Amino acid sequence: MDITKFTNLWLLCGMLLTGTACESFLSENDPSNFNTDNYFTKASHAESIVYATYQSLYPVHTGQSWLITELRTGAANSSFSANGGFPSFQIVRNLDMSADHPSVENIWDSHYQGIGNANMALLRIPDITMDEAQKSRLLGEAHFLRAYFYFNLVRIFGDVPVILQPVDLSSPDLNPARAPVDEVYDLILEDLTKAEASGLPFNDESGRVTLGAVKSLLADVYMTMAGYPLQMGAEYYTLARDKAQEVIDAQEYSLFDSYDAFRQKAYDNTGEYIFMVQFDELDQPSDALQIGLPPFKLGVSAYSSEQGFTYAQREFVASYENGDKRAEEGVFFFTKYTSESSRTDTVEFGNYYNYKFFDENAHLNTAQSGLNWQIIRYADVLLDYAEASNELSGPTPEAYEAVNQIRRRAGIPALEGLDQASFREAIWKERWHEQYFEGEIWFDMVRTQKAFDYVNGQFNDYVGHTFVDGKTLEEHHLLFPIPTPEIRNNPNLEQNLGY
Repeated sequence: MDITKFTNLWLLCGMLLTGTACESFLSENDPSNFNTDNYFTKASHAESIVYATYQSLYPVHTGQSWLITELRTGAANSSFSANGGFPSFQIVRNLDMSADHPSVENIWDSHYQGIGNANMALLRIPDITMDEAQKSRLLGEAHFLRAYFYFNLVRIFGDVPVILQPVDLSSPDLNPARAPVDEVYDLILEDLTKAEASGLPFNDESGRVTLGAVKSLLADVYMTMAGYPLQMGAEYYTLARDKAQEVIDAQEYSLFDSYDAFRQKAYDNTGEYIFMVQFDELDQPSDALQIGLPPFKLGVSAYSSEQGFTYAQREFVASYENGDKRAEEGVFFFTKYTSESSRTDTVEFGNYYNYKFFDENAHLNTAQSGLNWQIIRYADVLLDYAEASNELSGPTPEAYEAVNQIRRRAGIPALEGLDQASFREAIWKERWHEQYFEGEIWFDMVRTQKAFDYVNGQFNDYVGHTFVDGKTLEEHHLLFPIPTPEIRNNPNLEQNLGY
């Protein structure tokens, strides 16, 4: 595994992300003599390497990386076939994915690139003479980002290599073996604990890592550790509940009054958005909009590459309760739009495409979206709190209120009078309906080992659950395959079972 390609990309990424750092670098004496031993001498250099670590969030949250988990839920389908060099996502939806699929390599590469940049930051920043509070915050951001990358990797691939230092051709970590899942989680918790103590602001509209983001991610990590595959149970449900409670009690975040806010740039990094990938219409546009658009042949968008990657399964949309605003036309889904050639003519799609994060200006005019992509929303925290609390003590007024905040916005009746088992499934169902198209549902399926049968309104065991088109989940679908190039290049890696 050529990990050096990940650790050595940090300078380019840093220069792309921060003009200040770039200018500082270009003003150095004899920059042709740059290397990692003589570069880290000032605060701007510390900023540069941390910005480079943020850069790895872009490939993680554009296109292939989160979409393949969404397609494996059965709630989404794909109308896109392989052509022009693009991979087929129908393969993922049909549960026929192999280790040769480029999406798994995209995930592996982008996450380890981010980890390599974080490792460089954590190694070099402590020795830079700079404001100590600024240094501590930058280290906290690096710890958070490394934890986030490992959290995704361990949930997607299971046992994964743990790399804690920059790697070169002489490094013992050049061909690392896979570390057990519990060891990966130990590192994640260690990183997040350090980030929590680093002096980060609780909330910040700049889009950088905050204390609120750290605590929210901790709650999600504890929730996952309480469930499968570690099954650490009540102790970790308690930790998840208490950490989510800290975020709620801070009163720094709240649900948007209307779903329209999801589609407006002015609301990025505010309200219920706790942590987001930062996009810019001109410099770093997002491709999330065009992924959710209907195929180009329908001709409704300024985008020349309306890709039709994914749409919601019709039966899933029908599973929303009567009166649920989220299932209404032009809220989370849309089935029709005006034609690009004549905005007075309406085009019917025949499927439910994503409207949740629709960017009207990009769609009609620019074909470039600057909307940020959400990683953590306040709704996620509320659902973590409700589920963890219910696992510990059954339905409580506080747990009901956490879920009912989400339901009130959706315009559906409050939950009440449920026993523990019924409330558990009501929370799971709320996750499916609230978090569609965010790449989160499959992770909940794996940690609970349950899948939503949205035709019958019940939850089945993950293994053996059958999608509406007859495809059946098997045990090996609890993980994705290690990319073939990594297996080929690293003799110390073993492939996941079933691939």
